[in-house]
Amino acid sequence: MATPRPLPHLAGVGVTAPPGGRVGGGAWRGGGGAPGAGRRRHGGSGAGTAGPGTAGKRGQRHPGPGPRLPLLLLLGGLASLAGAQVTSENKEVPEHEPVEIPCAAFRSGSSPRIEWKFQKASSLVLIYYGGELTEPYRERVQFSRTSIRFQSVTREDSGRYICEVVGDSSHIAKSEVNLIVQVPPGKPQAHVPSSVTVGARAVLRCSEAQGSPPPTFRWYKDGTELPQDPKSSPAFRNSSYSLDPGTGELVFEPVGGWDTGDYHCEASNSVGTPQKSDVFRMEASEVNVGGIVAAVVLLLLVLALAGFGVWFAYSRGYFTKKTDAGGKKVIYSQPSRRSEGEFKQTSSFLV
Repeated sequence: MATPRPLPHLAGVGVTAPPGGRVGGGAWRGGGGAPGAGRRRHGGSGAGTAGPGTAGKRGQRHPGPGPRLPLLLLLGGLASLAGAQVTSENKEVPEHEPVEIPCAAFRSGSSPRIEWKFQKASSLVLIYYGGELTEPYRERVQFSRTSIRFQSVTREDSGRYICEVVGDSSHIAKSEVNLIVQVPPGKPQAHVPSSVTVGARAVLRCSEAQGSPPPTFRWYKDGTELPQDPKSSPAFRNSSYSLDPGTGELVFEPVGGWDTGDYHCEASNSVGTPQKSDVFRMEASEVNVGGIVAAVVLLLLVLALAGFGVWFAYSRGYFTKKTDAGGKKVIYSQPSRRSEGEFKQTSSFLV
């Protein structure tokens, strides 16, 4: 019996030729089996017989579907992708310092194709492609087959660096480095309401934008740090609030009269010193029922006085005009001074 041998042009695909050179029901060109071997029948009870005239006809193509090379190559490529090795690691470095990012996927002794990519959020940028560095990394990065080296990093360089290595047999290996450029936090901004009503809900916020890794937040009242659980401290046992160190949000629900005080927040990460915000005062006050009643009474008094003024003006005729029987205005002129015997009407007319 002839032994199986790898098919030519399919190295690395993992497909071998059966004895006789048949693949997928057809004959393999270039010397299948021994001279005189006939076509083997599939199905039925057993071995077939050699047909007449088949001896010595080496390389003759028999009926039936031939080898589907493009499909096999495609399947082989997909198998290589599915079997790609992936390694991942984290790396932290202070801002403005050099850093070397290794390509763990590279193995010595080979001449693979290497590509470097940078991913940040939904953006993907090529760093090294086609045997050369791309802009703007050409002046900032040194490339070697085992790593890339930054002369100086900034906070914008934080992200995921991907090294892909494709070998001669289409074997793919990939390594990833999550780079965190360390930046100390700046001065945080505190948002504190100046006045709140007892029994209502009050939200205090603290924010800071430049720290890397992102900072965590603490809140202080009258210089004393608020614990995450107010029941754990005698000083805040009467308060009812929730504190999120990741977002910097402090929520009082409900607000109590004892929550009045001076508040400020603090931002810190693994780099530099903690930074404090300005101090803001929050006043918690009861609802002033007496003031509300007094305001309502005063408003009613003003409305009553205004109504009385309008009534008085109408009653005195300040809002009426003299008219004749036809509804027309009558205008009279003042008679001139004359003697009693010479009285004469000078003018009289209707408008």
